[in-house]
Amino acid sequence: MAVPRRGLQDIRTVTGKVGKATLPHEAYLRISHIEMEKARKTLESEKARQLMADIAARLQEIEAEKKALLQAVGEGGVDPGAGRPGPPKSAGGFKVRY
Repeated sequence: MAVPRRGLQDIRTVTGKVGKATLPHEAYLRISHIEMEKARKTLESEKARQLMADIAARLQEIEAEKKALLQAVGEGGVDPGAGRPGPPKSAGGFKVRY
């Protein structure tokens, strides 16, 4: 009868039996990584809050400007077509210059 061949998976080791948290230097290293990630995420959160505040302030400015313009148009103080360039008022057709 032939002896079954053994492979790499059949070698017994103690790898993985010692928890990573039980080794003090690895635990401290993990704590430092967690603290650095926490600091980065806190900074990202603060920047996101500031961005949201800036967007909200700009939206309020836009609404105030829109309200002022609508009031000016309603009073007849501003001609809605004024200031916009339009097509020239000519009776001629399409002209091409070379």
